[in-house]
Amino acid sequence: MSVRGASASAQANVLDDKSAWLSSLQQGGYVLYLRHTETKKDWADQASPNLDLSDCATQRQLSQKGISQAVQIGQSIETLKIPFQNVYSSDYCRAKDTAHYAFRRYTIESRLNFLPCEDCSDLQSAAYASRVRPLLSTIPPAGTNTILVGHDDPFEAATGIYPEPMGVTYVIQPQDLGEFEVKAFINPDDWHKFDIK
Repeated sequence: MSVRGASASAQANVLDDKSAWLSSLQQGGYVLYLRHTETKKDWADQASPNLDLSDCATQRQLSQKGISQAVQIGQSIETLKIPFQNVYSSDYCRAKDTAHYAFRRYTIESRLNFLPCEDCSDLQSAAYASRVRPLLSTIPPAGTNTILVGHDDPFEAATGIYPEPMGVTYVIQPQDLGEFEVKAFINPDDWHKFDIK
């Protein structure tokens, strides 16, 4: 499974050509990878021996700003009439909460989860990539986009791109034969900058 043009194309900000990107997103055919929005603090809970995916108290949680970011992202996508059918989230509370506040629905997709490592080995990074790349290369139903709400390390392993800041969305174009291209990104606080006349 190959990734074409990830490093170069991913430097394109959607806002650099708002009209063209809005029209393209409204036609569908993309995977939108949304890293969860801002959390109260940043620590590697995935490597904690106390981590319990059924207990949000053992995990990083969204800050009030993160909640507001998620709501704004969802409202913007609705206002901009960007169609989506499937929304997938990892099992982590911060991803599920981002999906809930933004889109009000989601399906759990455990392949978006962390592995229990902070400084991951090459083998673990390869495992991330083998889990996430099929999600990025799956073509959405016609006329829609697919939304993945996940985390930094799995995305970086699959694409070679570190997704920052929290709440950034990457626009992925799935292609034939399991390939995909990372086309562009939009930062969490920039969705309102689309001008709708």
